[in-house]
Amino acid sequence: MKTHNFGYKKLYIDGQLVDAVSGEREDIICPATGEVIAQVAKAGKADAEKALISSQKGFKYWSKLSLEERTVWMLKLRDAILEKSDELRNAMVHEMGKTYAGSLEDIQRLTEALEWYPNAMKNLREEQIPDYEGTHTHKMISKPAGVAIAYLAWNFPLLNVGYKIGPALASGCSLIIKPSSLSPLSAYMVGEILHSINFPAGVVTILAGSSSEVATPMTTSKIPAVITMIGSTQTGQRIIADSTTSIKKLGMELGGNAPFIVFEDADLELALDLAIGLKFGNTGQICVAANRIFVHRNIYDKFLKEYVKRASALKIGFGTKENSDVFMGPLASRSSRDRMFELIEDAVTKGAKLEYGGEIPEGLPEGGNWMQPTIVSGTTSNMKLFREETFGPVAGVMPFDTDDEVLELANDTEFGLASYIFTNNNKRIERFTEDLEFGEIQINGVKYAIYLPHGGFKNSGIGHDCSHLALDDYLVKKRVTSAICK
Repeated sequence: MKTHNFGYKKLYIDGQLVDAVSGEREDIICPATGEVIAQVAKAGKADAEKALISSQKGFKYWSKLSLEERTVWMLKLRDAILEKSDELRNAMVHEMGKTYAGSLEDIQRLTEALEWYPNAMKNLREEQIPDYEGTHTHKMISKPAGVAIAYLAWNFPLLNVGYKIGPALASGCSLIIKPSSLSPLSAYMVGEILHSINFPAGVVTILAGSSSEVATPMTTSKIPAVITMIGSTQTGQRIIADSTTSIKKLGMELGGNAPFIVFEDADLELALDLAIGLKFGNTGQICVAANRIFVHRNIYDKFLKEYVKRASALKIGFGTKENSDVFMGPLASRSSRDRMFELIEDAVTKGAKLEYGGEIPEGLPEGGNWMQPTIVSGTTSNMKLFREETFGPVAGVMPFDTDDEVLELANDTEFGLASYIFTNNNKRIERFTEDLEFGEIQINGVKYAIYLPHGGFKNSGIGHDCSHLALDDYLVKKRVTSAICK
């Protein structure tokens, strides 16, 4: 099982590829083998300060360009990324264990965002406000907010970049991207692409480093107008607290704990297919993963038996371009895998049954973070598997008897991102659409796209990624009132 060495990648600050001021570098470890596959410049406080000052200048330039001029640059970047898509996909496979097939979504979302958001911005209309006395005219106009900082999770290295860079650049903001130190390689390669096309200096910045040395100085600075992130609820809470040195706009897509509810009248084949994809795709490292699977007792045994059969047939491996039949790669880190075993142990100790998996598969590199797809039955609300966002390939399955019971169980969580229901009962659909406390309710199917809003309730975040609603994070509104001359 061979790995590729991607060499050394530099920070992208003020339009230049630069070493960290300290000269520090960080090894990037392939989670499939445990081997070093790249080094990246490790930013520190001095680099964060340079990034802020450069982005301030970049904003002044970028915000004054017309939307048409910004669009030309964004499409130029899109085309350059497409030219390098194979290299970028290979980097994602190596840096976080994503399969080559799975990496296509990252490229698609990033390039779609660069194309879609200029059009979304063009379609924004000034809001006209009626004047009841007939003495004035009023309108609301949108202006770019300022410097934006995006803190990104490691699970979709370039999809997450797309969700932020599209609306930020289209709105006229400059953007500092801080990818996760676990998977910064492909984002750094986007920095190389930006440099190669002479993208305007200071408009986009890409740097990774420790939270204390990079994130905290940037978040506490008074320069940023917008802080946006994709990550855990705990990280979001810390960033919100750090941001209060000034009034900043906040946009956050945080943790999820999605209920996946299968009623006895559901299309069972469809539900099983999606329960596999939504739980074990990307090795379960998805914020909208089917975290808690509720199945009506009348079909519970049948569902469970077939679910185990399908999970046991999934091919695990290093999902390079040559290994196109691999469905599930390694977890992104050893600590993530260790946590999976802790969740399983907690559930089994409290009465759940391990139906399948829960072991390290044989025949794969010892240095990799491998784990079988795992199914635990009979989970209950006192288990960590029920309470916490799993973010790994462990499925908790539990039976229910009534609509009231499963609705209460589904809503019994601090999170409120995605939810899934499978039924053909229209009255039930109407009720669950109204009463499920989640930002997304998907019925008898699943669809995600750049034009569809993605956001949650409760501790799952603030605002939306994707769709025209994402532009709200980067825009401020002005009311313009003019007296009518008589």
